[in-house]
Amino acid sequence: MTVLRTSLRNFVAHKGRMLLSGVAVVLSVAFVCGTLVFTDTMNTTFDRLFSQTAADVTVSSKDAGDGETPATGRPVTVPGSLVEELEGVEGVASVSGGAFSTGVTVVNAENENMGSSTGAPTIASNWTSIDERSMEVTEGRLPRGPGEVMVDADTADRHGLELGEELRTISALGDFRSEIVGVAAFRSTNPGATVVYFDTGTVQERLLGASDVYTDVYVMAAGGVSDEELKERVVAELGSGEYKVRTQEEYAAEGQDEIGSFLDVIKYALLGFAGIALLVGVFLIVNTFSMLVAQRTREIGLMRAIGSSRRQVNRSVLVEAVLLGVLGSVVGVAAGVGLAVGLMELMGLVGMNLSTDDLTLRWVTPVVGVVLGVVVTVLAAYLPARRAGRVSPMAALRDDGLPSAGGRVGRVRSGVGLVLTLAGAGALVVAAGSDEAAGGSLFLALGVVLTLVGFVLIGPLLAGGVVRALGAVVLRVFGPVGRMAERNALRNPRRTGATGAALMIGLALVSSLSVVGASLVASAGDELDRSVGADFILQSGAGQPVVPEVVERVRATEGVAHVTEYRWLEARLTGPDGESVKESVTAASPTYAEDLRVETVAGELPAAYERDSMSVPEDFAKAHGVEVGDRVEVDFAAGGTAELVVRAVTAADTSVDQGAMYLSTATAERYVPEDRMPLNMMLFAKAEEGQEDAAYAALKGELEAFPQYEVRNQADYKELLEDQVGQLLNMVYGLLALAIVVAVLGVVNTLALSVVERTREIGLMRAIGLSRRQLRRMIRLESVVIALFGALLGLGLGLGWGVAAQRLLALEGLKVLQVPWPTIVGVFFGAAVVGLVAALVPAFRAGRMNVLNAIATE
Repeated sequence: MTVLRTSLRNFVAHKGRMLLSGVAVVLSVAFVCGTLVFTDTMNTTFDRLFSQTAADVTVSSKDAGDGETPATGRPVTVPGSLVEELEGVEGVASVSGGAFSTGVTVVNAENENMGSSTGAPTIASNWTSIDERSMEVTEGRLPRGPGEVMVDADTADRHGLELGEELRTISALGDFRSEIVGVAAFRSTNPGATVVYFDTGTVQERLLGASDVYTDVYVMAAGGVSDEELKERVVAELGSGEYKVRTQEEYAAEGQDEIGSFLDVIKYALLGFAGIALLVGVFLIVNTFSMLVAQRTREIGLMRAIGSSRRQVNRSVLVEAVLLGVLGSVVGVAAGVGLAVGLMELMGLVGMNLSTDDLTLRWVTPVVGVVLGVVVTVLAAYLPARRAGRVSPMAALRDDGLPSAGGRVGRVRSGVGLVLTLAGAGALVVAAGSDEAAGGSLFLALGVVLTLVGFVLIGPLLAGGVVRALGAVVLRVFGPVGRMAERNALRNPRRTGATGAALMIGLALVSSLSVVGASLVASAGDELDRSVGADFILQSGAGQPVVPEVVERVRATEGVAHVTEYRWLEARLTGPDGESVKESVTAASPTYAEDLRVETVAGELPAAYERDSMSVPEDFAKAHGVEVGDRVEVDFAAGGTAELVVRAVTAADTSVDQGAMYLSTATAERYVPEDRMPLNMMLFAKAEEGQEDAAYAALKGELEAFPQYEVRNQADYKELLEDQVGQLLNMVYGLLALAIVVAVLGVVNTLALSVVERTREIGLMRAIGLSRRQLRRMIRLESVVIALFGALLGLGLGLGWGVAAQRLLALEGLKVLQVPWPTIVGVFFGAAVVGLVAALVPAFRAGRMNVLNAIATE
């Protein structure tokens, strides 16, 4: 109890000094708990949605995908006769046919796409009893004929749609116009999909391509019949080979599995950034407790002199850490819930609606948050607590601090740090020179970890030389004030090293990712220039196939010399060795050999587009003993089997369409049934000589009525890639900002405690003539040099990681090394600004000290 009372008194007495360390705990725990609450809420939302939109038993084709329209643009269907057949099954209460397609684009009168901007699908469906469970008509009525449509309320609100307006629906079978006659609202949360309803006949004829067919048949059980019993009876009626039969639970589980991988990526990415922030917070907590222990040396010595044991002193400091961890974690859990709500609101702004009604806080979330915060805080405070336990009772008679308070750099620590740094550098070199991606990745990860730990350990050793170099460039121009700032930074190399290391981690990740991102853009641009001969590329940003009408419009565009079609087909190939493997093959126009320059190691690519011919990649040829002139049996998944002659073997290091197998569209059409032939996934076009600008403008005009497609020339494509990489990096930088904020708090805390530690010294300097302005400048300059020290370490380390990663990724096509010097230089000078901002409050408080009280301080 005595230890607890002492710890409580010390904690309350130094609550101001603990505040910033507490903020670091709060931020880190909030990020972890917010991530868990956010992803759990998304899971709850989708679970409820899938459960509400599933029948007791759903029957669909065994060839049906995961709710997606295949590349043919027409969904896989089942006969309408199933409805009548299943109505006679014992235990069935009702049967209804569902008809829907996700291969549609809906536009308004101004040709604006009504689809979601988040990648959620646009679903065109008929109205069934299942929809009555999940939707409610809030305005107008259900559609009754081919010229009527009902839209979901979220889409209507998002795009300002009203009753009486006209919508145009575009599909692989053509387009048609409909008048809005109703609006329906989701009874649960709509995560962002656009949903439009037509009468059953319109969906069947306009979107499915045949009357009396459905995509799904919904079977509802009579009272007392379980879903499993009903499924068994339906399977007994239909057989188990031709149809896919799922209970409500199985249907929901499949839907959750589809979205689960996406949610896991978000979850673990956010937790990774939370871990980085937590690691940075450790440095802040270690520094805080080290400085507090050093400042309380006499107090601890007195405790030892009156009978306190080392264990009691040690325990006292750890109890303070537990108090800090518990309070910070509890606040962090609450802040995490607020963060989750904020993320939900942010997702709503970009089109993914998540309702706070579905907010999910499982018991494990606060437990994880509190345990994590307390454990990390106690571990961070362990070393300072051990130092406190080693304070001698004789320290009560002097005020010279702990033996380690001077921050001398230990030889063992420096030696271990140098060994780890050199080992890590060696691993990075091995990774950069590796010719195998898997093995190189392991060396890269090892090199990153070892160099990071090594730099943390040798940070105090580096502080002396780096701070002196920075002082010569940055501080000396400020005269005596600058020299004092330099000496203050050098006074405790261990403290300076730990404070700089906290900033180093975030900036190392920023600079390494900048190098990889810039190299990705530069490599893609170089590959585009080298490999792509087409002037224009047409495709859908949402991955929808190109409808036939668009292909015809592009062909008829004035100034276009030729158009290259491009389709993907799944097939099973059997080579001369008799082994059968499943592969994707590319069916394209013969002009594809001009539009995409693919290197070959044997044969000529144009010959692969001759009748009953194809090419195979080098890896496939080696694995199956295929040579030019051999025959390969191709069993197309869409139907049809062909025996094709290999006319070319493409190089394994081709970055564009690496590993693709080519054959002509005409060859594919000979063997694949017309109604199952996939649509083009993209088109390539070449302009007539000197007509590039005119053809570009003409193509834009021709496709104005089809907003789901984009026509890009090579400059547009490079800009698109740069924007996409830039958006991804900005998002990552935004998440890393949390770690950098915690690091800035560490600088503030270090300066604030340093000012308290040097109270008498500051009073003496003020007494002999140092003005308040000079004092504040000295503290600001000290902060700037510490921040620049951390920035130099971080940028240097990050450049090493980035270069090693680029050399390893060169195996995957990232062949151009591009160092974004403007970003690197900007981050370096930004660190100076960070240092200035971090010093504002400590400098202001130091300037307000009473000179006499400061001199009298013990």
